[in-house]
Order: sequence, then structure tokens, then C-alpha cells
Amino acid sequence: MARRILIMTAVDAEEAAIGKPRGTFVVAGGIGRTNAAASTVSALLSDGPFHWIVNIGVAGACKESGLSIGDVVVGSESVYMEEGLQTPGGFQSIDAMGFSLGKFEGNRVPADSWMLEQLEGLGTIGAIATVATCSGTDELAQQVYERTGAIAEAMEGAAVLHVAKQMNTPAIEIRVISNTTGNRDEQEWDLQLALQKISEVTEQAIQSLWNTSE
Repeated sequence: MARRILIMTAVDAEEAAIGKPRGTFVVAGGIGRTNAAASTVSALLSDGPFHWIVNIGVAGACKESGLSIGDVVVGSESVYMEEGLQTPGGFQSIDAMGFSLGKFEGNRVPADSWMLEQLEGLGTIGAIATVATCSGTDELAQQVYERTGAIAEAMEGAAVLHVAKQMNTPAIEIRVISNTTGNRDEQEWDLQLALQKISEVTEQAIQSLWNTSE
């Protein structure tokens, strides 16, 4: 069977930056976790099978990350920010409540270990938070960092990797920093630079997967 890569993005601009590389199927699945999950399932069932899934797009850099706009983040894990219980003593994740979100521990969906090993040279390795509400205040940006330990935040990764786990397909999240987080009036942005880098890093990722797979 020919190896194929499902590349999941959120918006048309990301899809356009990637184009249609050989051996890939690129989907702009929509913003947010629900769109990401539904679109990933649909692609797997309607257009699969796929050997790998790569969720790629822009992201905000967490304040403590040391990342700059244009930097690439290769996700070691994608972390659901909101799922859990807020108590007087603080936030509790799903596992602390005695439940399970899926085939992983707590709110943390790990990247496929083999893919991470092949792609770790593309950028900075770290956790990526999956948020429903982007950090437009310093308080929320700090909360995202403290709760998840992530170096970047986006809105789809954990959902894509979650579906991949359910469907037994290796997956990873890769992000290019397009902006800072925190106070919206003080944020820095360069979306065009990030989109350019998405084009470059997608090509590198594809080549790395092709060249190192059996």
C-alpha cells in the first residue's frame, strides 16, 4: 500500500501555504476542537487510509517559552486546556476526577513517538496547549502556561491527535509561531512570515517521514 499523509490545518490560508504535495491529502478542517475532530474523522473514513497524520498551522507563543515569531514547535504532546473541574482549591484534570478522555493520561495526548523522533530536528520540542479561548490577557496566558506547561497555544491539536489515537493512526502536531500571547493590545504578529514557514516546514516534514520510513 502506498504511504500517504493526512495533513490537517484549520483555515484556508494554511492549506494554501502547503499546497498539494505528492502523497498527501490536505484538509482545512475549520477552527477549534469540534471542527478539527469532525474533519479528521471524515477524512480518515472518506479519503483514507493514511499512514500518518500531521496537524500543522500557526500558534501563539506562551510568554515563558522564549520562542520568537517564525519559530517552529514540534509537539511532544497536545494538551487540552479546559477539560476538567474548577474547584476552590484549583483546577483538576479529567483523570483527577476519576474519568478518562481517551487512550492517554489525563488531558495530555502524546505525539506518536516514532514521528517525534524523526521530526524533532525541525524545531523546538515541547507541549502545545489546545485552547477553546485564546489568551488575549496576561492572566489567561499565565493560566494556560501554569495548567499545561505548554510553550505554544493553538485550538485544534489535541482533538486531531485524540481522533488519531481512536483510529490507530500515528499523528503529531507541528506549529509555527505567528504571534505572542497575553494582553491583546500588546501582542506582536507576523502571519505572513508564519505562513511562509509553514510551507517550508511541511516540505521538510514530508521528506523526513518518507526518507526514514521502511
